[in-house]
Parts: sequence; C-alpha cells; structure tokens
Amino acid sequence: MKNIRTFIAIPLARDVDRNAARMLQRLKQPNDGIKWVPHENLHLTLKFLGDVDNTEIPDVCKAIQRICSNYSPFHLDFGGTGAFPSMNRPRILYAGIADASGTLQEIVAQLETSLAELGFKQEPRDYVPHLTLGRTRSASKVANSEVLTRLTAEEKTELGSMQVDTLNLVASFLDKSGPTYQVMDTITLDFQ
Repeated sequence: MKNIRTFIAIPLARDVDRNAARMLQRLKQPNDGIKWVPHENLHLTLKFLGDVDNTEIPDVCKAIQRICSNYSPFHLDFGGTGAFPSMNRPRILYAGIADASGTLQEIVAQLETSLAELGFKQEPRDYVPHLTLGRTRSASKVANSEVLTRLTAEEKTELGSMQVDTLNLVASFLDKSGPTYQVMDTITLDFQ
C-alpha cells in the first residue's frame, strides 16, 4: 500500500491556458513574496483529497464516473481576478470563473457527498470556482500592495471560455522544485 497525494481537476483548454500564462507573466515580479503557480501546473481544482491509499483509487474513480454519467459537457468563462480570503487580506490570488449553468457547482456538491461516503473529509466552506494563480509564501503574510495593484489591473481581463467534457484524477508529487502532476484517470461527462 502506498499513499498518493490526490486531487480532482478540470484541465484547461489550450486558449484559456495560454491566456492565463500570459496573465501570470504580467503579474509576476522578482522577490514579490508570491509563490506563483507554474504555467504547466495550471488547472481548475474541484476537490483536494490529500493522501489516498493507492488501493482506494479505483473506488474514487468509480465515484467520479457515476457523477459524470449524469452530466453533459458544459461551458465555463474565465476572467477577472480576485483574492482569498479577501482583497484586504489576500493570501491566494486567482482568476475568476463564471459557471452560468451551475453545473460545476452541482458536480462539486455531488463529489463532496459521494467521496464523504468513502471516508474523505467534506470541505466545510462553500465551493467558489477559481483558478489559483499564486499564494503568499508564508501563512502569516499577505500579498503586498504592488502585487495587489497588478492584480487589480487585471480584474477585467478575459481569459476565454471552454467546454468542460472531462474531469481528471491527478497525483501530485512534491519535491524541492515544487509539485509535479500525473493524471491517473480521465473521466468523460457522458450523459445521453
């Protein structure tokens, strides 16, 4: 048995990914106190599972497949910027996501319920769709005013829209240079 750091995500469409990478380049400055997400690691996280015993991975995949079988592909619009917990105390910097159909929220709610039945901890906060761009380097610090000025300048920037037709179950491996990701399974939204 081996534990695998695991999360469920939506891969970004090529144009959204490219536009987000360009936004990151505009936001980044040397020694700005932010740990920016490397371009190759950009994705839309739906649920972080933490360390999962490799023998549990098939059950997680089956739960995701059951949920995905109830949904057809849907659209998301990416654009704007923000921060968690707020722009007054920013620790996570993000690009916004509009889920006009509400499908993303429904899928995440079903993932929370189904995976709780398998013993995974439910997220206590409501899911807010966002594309994480960076985090402050220390939990006790917040982003400085120069970073916030750059982030605010991007608040009307559109990154594009995409059709979501798959979810990925992803393994995350941590090393000195940061995380690397490996897709363990791709599940298609296939409601007929």
